[in-house]
Amino acid sequence: MMIKGVNFIGSTPSHKSDNFLQAVNPENGTSLPEKFFIANEEEVRLAVNKAAEAFQAYKHVSGSDKARFLDAIADEVMALGDELIERAGQESGLPAGRLEGERGRTVNQIKMFADLLREGSWVDARIDTEQSDIRTMSYPLGPVVVFGASNFPFAFSTAGGDTASALAAGCPVVVKSHESHPGTNELVARAILKAAEATGMPDGVFSSLNGGPDVGKALVSHPQTCAVGFTGSYGAGTSIFQLANQREVPIPVYSEMGSINPVFLLEQKLKSEAEELASQYAGSVTLGAGQFCTKPGLIIGIEGDGLDRFTRSLSTALQEVDPACMLNEGIASTYLKKRKELLSQHGVETVWISDSTGGNLGHPTLARVSSTDFLSNRTLSEEVFGPFTLIVSCKDSDELEKVARSLQGQLTLTFMATDEELADSKSLISICREKAGRVIFNGVPTGVAVCAAMQHGGPFPATTDSKFTSVGSTAIRRFIRPIAFQSFPQTLLPEELRDGNPLGIMRLINGEYTRE
Repeated sequence: MMIKGVNFIGSTPSHKSDNFLQAVNPENGTSLPEKFFIANEEEVRLAVNKAAEAFQAYKHVSGSDKARFLDAIADEVMALGDELIERAGQESGLPAGRLEGERGRTVNQIKMFADLLREGSWVDARIDTEQSDIRTMSYPLGPVVVFGASNFPFAFSTAGGDTASALAAGCPVVVKSHESHPGTNELVARAILKAAEATGMPDGVFSSLNGGPDVGKALVSHPQTCAVGFTGSYGAGTSIFQLANQREVPIPVYSEMGSINPVFLLEQKLKSEAEELASQYAGSVTLGAGQFCTKPGLIIGIEGDGLDRFTRSLSTALQEVDPACMLNEGIASTYLKKRKELLSQHGVETVWISDSTGGNLGHPTLARVSSTDFLSNRTLSEEVFGPFTLIVSCKDSDELEKVARSLQGQLTLTFMATDEELADSKSLISICREKAGRVIFNGVPTGVAVCAAMQHGGPFPATTDSKFTSVGSTAIRRFIRPIAFQSFPQTLLPEELRDGNPLGIMRLINGEYTRE
């Protein structure tokens, strides 16, 4: 499929500006040949207006027809075959195996939402007739703007979880492609548009625009935009959040902005498994060159022989990991800058750092600091996006709890412990439960399962709204709102709320769940 570098206003290719960007291969620093024309103000306006027009039809599309649309998207993405994997590899530096796995995850997530639509109970239909005839269900918000993410060119980008959940909810989507992988975006955008046409969806149900922060600001500011999905840095995520709240009509922004994902190593577990834990965590810290929002960037334990053995073993294991290409020059340079800043802080000991430099390579790095110095310096709690982790050495369990209390909001918190230790750590667990969206026992935080029970979100600054997830079937809740109908005639009610339950979905009727 030829990549043309255009924007898509619904199904219409558009090129109204000669300003362009080019993708850069991070492995060799060379620009890929295609020019991607940056959307101008008119194209932004046309895309969102077309989405708003499409919404008037798309919000009435049945769940089964939307499910057919989503299944068609999944099929069209897979039909791109090796071309998609090769292009994404050129633009991200990620290996083919990783990209094939991510594509599979993306397609499975799309199909999960299709299944959710067919089952139907996600609308949360509630009927009360004993006092007044009040019937409530969830409705789509309207056009959603989705920002592509740098570290997941499939799963958190053009056809990723934000787009899939918004389309499932009944919301048209306008994607702002990430500047690092515009070619990948165009291939996937064409697949989505092909699926929309094949299944009879309204023109404007999906649009895609190229550009940088100015295009993003214009999309968020457009009065017809109703919600925003974002995965990326704290700076960009909070900027979008603030802009959305400065509008005449504020809108929800679901920004997932990363985390340091603290890991608590308890004494008995360390004493018996220090070397095994080090090997396990070396893999987690360096997975994808440390460019996962769930990378364990902080490891906390009680000082002693177990923690010392773990530190030595982790250092040895990290030295055996080859440096990997990072996603782009900006991320690589920021990694070096943040790493240098953190290593220069008072009390921080560099345990392992590679002397080699050059290119966009992320070299694994390990540092250690006392809990006293950690607690007195907020800089040590900041994320270093890349293959870096910091060990915090505590004197006793009281200091473990002090460190836990000092933590900001996280996507994950992990306990490596024996069953007995975990049972004796109720106070620590209680503290940590208030800090994270996902609490893990004897595992690693990298790897986010796509399932109904997943919570990929957490208290600020991990996300801008900890009540929601960006992974799993409940991600659809971000893009819906409840509407109650009181004393409406049956013929004007949605099928989900009519007597006789024509769709056969689970509903709450007068306090009891039933399919009747």
